[in-house]
Amino acid sequence: MKYLKIGLALSLSLGAVAANAGYKLIEAHQPVAVAKSTLTVTPDRRWSKLGARPGRNAESWTIDGMELNDLTFVAGIEDGKTLFRDIDKANNPLPRFSATMLAPDIAQLFEASYRVALGTPLMSIESLEPAKFAGVDGFRFTYSLTHQGDEVRRMGEAHGAVIDKRLYLITFEAPAIHYFERDRAAARKIAESATLILPAK
Repeated sequence: MKYLKIGLALSLSLGAVAANAGYKLIEAHQPVAVAKSTLTVTPDRRWSKLGARPGRNAESWTIDGMELNDLTFVAGIEDGKTLFRDIDKANNPLPRFSATMLAPDIAQLFEASYRVALGTPLMSIESLEPAKFAGVDGFRFTYSLTHQGDEVRRMGEAHGAVIDKRLYLITFEAPAIHYFERDRAAARKIAESATLILPAK
């Protein structure tokens, strides 16, 4: 069974989407705006950006392929909006972000979104702690999951904050064996490099 991937429109298999979406090279040490927003990050190595988007305000990068290392940016989610594109809104809608949510609520929102999108009960938040994000007080949490029909256990780490009543989130996930620990530091550096320019009021 092909991997179902949050960062690849959620409703389609990884292989089919990757083949049609194509990739764009992201150069190292160059600031780049992500997810059609003013959120900017600076990678310390080359990544590849997938052409398909998991949502209007999201994009995904990888080093070796989405099933091996997946970095997803979700930027500027407004009150009442979902993190990702709804794939069965009528029968199984994704939960929606509220601008009043605190860090534990956002971690629960993320978990619930994954459970709906992947159709799997094998998803859990492992830890949650305060952390700076884009120069403001934010949060960091880790999570684990196993895709439905797939025995590969995956680990993930998310960094984010609610800024000006909008949610900004950077997540990294990879197989727990080898790839997560190998690439976690590179993903964390990207999250720590995040800057945001807010529109003038």
